[in-house]
Amino acid sequence: MATAPSASRSPEAATPAAAAHSQPAADINALTTHDDFLLELGQIAHGRAAIRPVDTLEAAVAAMGSSRRGQVLVIDARDVRNVRAAVDGAHAAVAHAVVVVFAEGVAEKQLATALKGSAVFAVLPTPIDARKTQAVLEGAIGEALTNKTVAHAAHAAQAAQAAHAAAGTRAPDLTIGAFRPESSKAQVLRLGDTRRIILIAVVALAVIGAAVAAYWYFTRPALSPASAPTAKPPPAVVAAPAPESLPAATSDETLILKGKVDELLEKARLAMKERRFTEPVGDNALLYYRSAAAADAGNAEAHDGLQRVAGVLAGRFDEAMSGARFEEAAAILSSFKAAVPADPRVGALEQRLYSAEIAKVLGEGNVERAAALVRQAQQSSAVGAEQLARWRADITRHQEDARVQRLASLVVDRIREGRLVDGDDSARAHLQQLQTTAPTNASTARAARDFAAACLRKARDAALVRNDADKARWLVEARAAGATAAEFAAYERELAGAQQKAAQAENERLLQQARERLKDGRLTDPAQDSAVYFLTQVQSADPQNAGLAAANRDLAQQLLQRARSSVLAGKSGDADLALAKRWGADSKDLLAVQQLLPQARAKAALDPVTLAASLKRLRATPPEYPREALNQKITGTVTLEFTVDNRGETRDIHVIEAAPPGVFDDAAISAVRRWRYAPPVVNGTPVDVPVRTRMRFELPKQEK
Repeated sequence: MATAPSASRSPEAATPAAAAHSQPAADINALTTHDDFLLELGQIAHGRAAIRPVDTLEAAVAAMGSSRRGQVLVIDARDVRNVRAAVDGAHAAVAHAVVVVFAEGVAEKQLATALKGSAVFAVLPTPIDARKTQAVLEGAIGEALTNKTVAHAAHAAQAAQAAHAAAGTRAPDLTIGAFRPESSKAQVLRLGDTRRIILIAVVALAVIGAAVAAYWYFTRPALSPASAPTAKPPPAVVAAPAPESLPAATSDETLILKGKVDELLEKARLAMKERRFTEPVGDNALLYYRSAAAADAGNAEAHDGLQRVAGVLAGRFDEAMSGARFEEAAAILSSFKAAVPADPRVGALEQRLYSAEIAKVLGEGNVERAAALVRQAQQSSAVGAEQLARWRADITRHQEDARVQRLASLVVDRIREGRLVDGDDSARAHLQQLQTTAPTNASTARAARDFAAACLRKARDAALVRNDADKARWLVEARAAGATAAEFAAYERELAGAQQKAAQAENERLLQQARERLKDGRLTDPAQDSAVYFLTQVQSADPQNAGLAAANRDLAQQLLQRARSSVLAGKSGDADLALAKRWGADSKDLLAVQQLLPQARAKAALDPVTLAASLKRLRATPPEYPREALNQKITGTVTLEFTVDNRGETRDIHVIEAAPPGVFDDAAISAVRRWRYAPPVVNGTPVDVPVRTRMRFELPKQEK
């Protein structure tokens, strides 16, 4: 931690202006680890007080308890984890000390709220606002001096009572005057230094008056003359603790001070002037006026003062209610009743507070808290039976609404989980409870619509897979849930659209299957896995399919080619010719194949084996070894049949036998398709020759 040269952490760090005073009026014990903070405090104090840095609360308490000067404890909230506990602990140990807390700017208001009702004198921001801090420190020092004097007076009074008791005489009753600081004259007689004591007293009173005026000026809110009586203290200043002479268990609403009426009224006037209407505890206008009225029931000034305090409290009550600060409003109302218990406004304010609190907790869904507030209000004579009945009706309605919302949420959850009808924890079971509990509630109608819609979706899914039993069951559930005719019509339209899309997808699948079979040469066999089989289904289901015409033409052409090969091989091609005609083959192409029949029959006598043996291969492209088979080191053979046409090209290639099946088929067919032969000629006429060959696939030597 960097240490500023002018911010020494010695037991007492005097400020540069300390030389102007022979003796500081009070001690400021600064609980902080920030030297720059100490330096700023010293500059602001100007020698009015001695700055004593301390590192722990225990050290501060020890220092304040042993000093005879007024004590101010400054707590830097940045260095203290639990500020409230530190404030309370300091006050409990050194009751006459005045506590001022500094908090970082963003946390100032929050900390001030947390310290409300504690023994803190003020909460100020850091970085330090010099002008505001100077005013508050002057007030704190003045308060510390007063507290120290009162503490000495109380101690002297207790000693006198003890002496009287020891002497067997009765001590006089204590009044407010008994706790006043002794006059300068008495001090002169006792100390023997008249001039010095009078000078100190005059200076102290002047400084205290200036400090109070400065503190009021810098911390007062901006007020117009009309609104001045109801203004509140700034949020950074928290109520000071009760004087040490007051019993800790009492409050201003029940406490009555003893004393002369004139003295009580004088203190009340001063409190009103300083706007101490109800705080600090034990030193406010409400307490003094109540005490004066108790001492003199007919005193007009006391009763007028109580009315004026009540007017201020009524304004504060309105502010607290407008800000929904109900705990604060309750405390203000308590003070208001203490000031004017018979005021006709008490009942209206109390009922207003209860109404707002009950509405708030009901809005938060806290029905139990609302019921507790109603029971509490029942004890008040200001709340009538009719109003209590209205609150109970509101609570009952909220309870019913909560149950309805819970059941509606369960219906939605079970629908989302797909648990529609099975068991007591299904969407249907919760919907039935909801319809019994609140048949006309909007949430019930919404839940029923959601359930019916879920059942209709189930019916649609069953229809798409042609499960008529499930479809009928879900339609019954939807109807029982109250599905309307419009919802059923929408379901039918949705189902029709879904079925159409499903049919289109199925026809596209069949057409793709047909194209694959045409590519593989599986035109008619096997019977239920051929191009003819799949195209027949598409033609039956969707005769207008855009891709059907092209597939039909491809099938017809391949059937004609196979019929031609059969005819040239001396076989009958009538079946293929009939199928080609059915699938739209051109009549000219059919006639050309039919004209080959006489020539084919003439050549039938020729031995196909002989013709094949006489073929001269001009180009023999070797097959490509399939990469997967090569990687797995698989060998095999493929036996193929094909036709060498009158131009020497290969066609009608198909696999007769393969071992292992399907591994080398494509490679073998691809190789044969690239082979070329010298055109076969018989009796001077080019002819087609059927050929059978066997192709062996063996691993290269380096792969073995």
